Formats: sequence, C-alpha cells, structure tokens
Amino acid sequence: MTSDLEQARLHFIKGIEHFEGGRLEQARACFESALALAPDRPSILGNLGVTLYHLGQTAQALPLLQRATAADPEFLDAWTCLGLALERTGRWQEAADAMARSLALAPQQAQLWFRRGQCLMRTGQWQAALQAFDRAVATEPAFGDAWSARGGVLRDLQRLPEAAASFEKALACGADPELNRYYLASVTGQALPAPPRRYVEALFDDYAPEFQDHVLGGLRYQGYERLLLPLAEQGRRFRRALDLGCGTGLCGPLLQRVAAQVDGVDLSAAMLEQARATGAYRTLSHADIVDFLRAERETADLIAAADVFIYVGELQPVFEAVRGTLADDGLFAFTAELAAGGEALQLLPSLRYAHSEDYIRSRAVDCGLRVERIFRAPVRIDQGRPLEGLYCYLAPGRKD
Repeated sequence: MTSDLEQARLHFIKGIEHFEGGRLEQARACFESALALAPDRPSILGNLGVTLYHLGQTAQALPLLQRATAADPEFLDAWTCLGLALERTGRWQEAADAMARSLALAPQQAQLWFRRGQCLMRTGQWQAALQAFDRAVATEPAFGDAWSARGGVLRDLQRLPEAAASFEKALACGADPELNRYYLASVTGQALPAPPRRYVEALFDDYAPEFQDHVLGGLRYQGYERLLLPLAEQGRRFRRALDLGCGTGLCGPLLQRVAAQVDGVDLSAAMLEQARATGAYRTLSHADIVDFLRAERETADLIAAADVFIYVGELQPVFEAVRGTLADDGLFAFTAELAAGGEALQLLPSLRYAHSEDYIRSRAVDCGLRVERIFRAPVRIDQGRPLEGLYCYLAPGRKD
C-alpha cells in the first residue's frame, strides 16, 4: 500500500507538471491533495501559494507563502511570490522586506529590484528606492522602466540633471516615449502643452482612496473653499453648475449651496465613484473635460474648476470649450498655480503646470471671456510653505 507521503509526492509532481503547462486550476487541485496528506511540507505550501497567487487569489495565497518561508527561509520562489502578493494588497513595507529576502538569495533579479524600488517609493524611502533602481539597471542595463522610475526618484530628490539623464536613458531603452518625454520636460524647463491623458487618469485612479485625507490633512488644501465660498456669501444663485475635474467631490456640497443643479466630470473613474457617494451631483461623467464641454448641449451658468488646470497645461482649448457652454450671464471660476520668474506657462518638476496672470488674461480675451476678478492667495501647503495661487472669475464677453 502506498504511504501518505508517497501519495503526496505523486500529487505534488503532477501539480508541478500542470503548473509548468499553465493549467493552474489542475495544479491547485493537485497541490491541495498533496497538502491534505502532508500538511506541513514547505514545498507543497509554497507551490500552492504561488499557484493561488497566479490565479488571483491573493488572500488565500498569503498565509501559505508565509508558512512556507517560515519553515524554509531559503525558499526563493516563495519569498518572491510573497513579496509580490503583499505588493498587490498594498502592504508596501512588508512587500519590500519579503523582496529583500528573495534578492538576498538571488541578487540578479532586475524585475524584483524594480518592484522593490516601487514599494519603497510608496513608503517615502527615496534613497532606498534609488538604490533598488540602481541595482535593477546595473543588472539589466536596457531596463527602460527602471531607468524611468530612477529618474522619478531623482526628480523628487531635486537632483534634476541626473533625473534628466535617467529619462533620456529610459527613452533610449524603449520605455514609453509619451510619458518619458513628459517627465523629461518637467526637469529641463520645457513646457509641453498638455500631459499625457493616461498619466493623469492613472495618477488619480491610484490616488483616489487617500486623496481627501492627503490634500485636506497633509497639504491643507483650501483652494476650493476660497474659490467658491465667496459666491455663497454674496448670495449668488445659479441654475446649473458644472464641476470640471470634480475628483472626489470636494466642491459638490459648496456648489449645491449656490446652484439648483450640479453636474460633474472627471477623467478618473475611481474619483467619480467617491464623488457619487457625496450625493451632491445630478450627473457624473467619465470624460476629458474639453471633450465633454465640446459635446455638451446644455448650457451652464456656473462652471468651476478647482485645482484642475495644474494638470491641463495650455488653457486655450478649455477656455474655448467653456465659452461654448457658458450661459451669456454665466460665471467661470477656477484656480491656477502661479508661475514664477515671468514665465507664462511652466511645467514644474512636480509634474504640475503653473500659469501667469498675464497668460490667463490673454487667453481669456482670445476666447471671448472677460476678467471679472483675479486675486492671489495660498491654495495649499507645499514642502511646509504656503503655495501661492490665482483665483480667477471670468464671464462671457470681451473687455472693452
């Protein structure tokens, strides 16, 4: 009669064959049968955990991988997969630590150095992240995405010439040309007219869960209140308000105070889900704001854009689109980050755009809008200091 361990070994071997053949469900069944017969074998625990991870069943994979690595501290594949599983669940420090254990066993894993660097960036450990990206490109010199990530860390560390060199290397190695030209422009003083749409969409989809806590708590963002509260204090009333780049809906309750109907539009689907939960909006649209305005058939007598144009760049297209939607007696209220050094339009190393007051006034006139009021005041805290912004109120019609 075959012993339990022998049967477990046969199931295990069959599971390996299925896994290597890409038959993950069959592999899972075999490893589970093996584990039932030999419940403490690290090899079975680890391979079942790896299989479950590849099946997308991360919660079930994690305890198995943890048991496997605890029982066999030199189980390379289990450490690697444990790090990736922890990364998938957003446990950035634990993921980086598990990846470090894998890399200690097998240092020539360029992709894992890259992933560890990304986890360390999430925890704000910039120097450690830079070291991880350095190891990734040392191991695989043509690793374009690692060169790009390295450039991003150097940009955040304000080492701009080194960042530029990394972005140039990323481009030479075939990394995404649209994104890396944008990153390169941000550290070399170029002012590209607009950011890549997918950069903005991905940024805010990822940012959505922590957006309000970060901007209201960490950055002490106040621009939306300073922009819209004066309208309520003046007793102004509007038929329909459009919230451009509405994000998580910070402006929604304030707009409800002055408008009978409030509609929002944003490029990030994840942000819109949070805006929907406020109950402040009649409709919410997932679209680029210029595309939305150009297709819009209903006028609005209040169009608001709080902290939006830092991710737009050249404002003429959006001003033209606003003019086409704004009612003749309407108001266009927005904020902008203030450009420095006499520049009209700047793409900053922060990957945000800044605009000068003269630039905004000029574009307004060009697009059939007149300035009712522009004033300067802080919009948020940046690196411990108030960041100056422009608060702008435009209306239809050219200034005489």
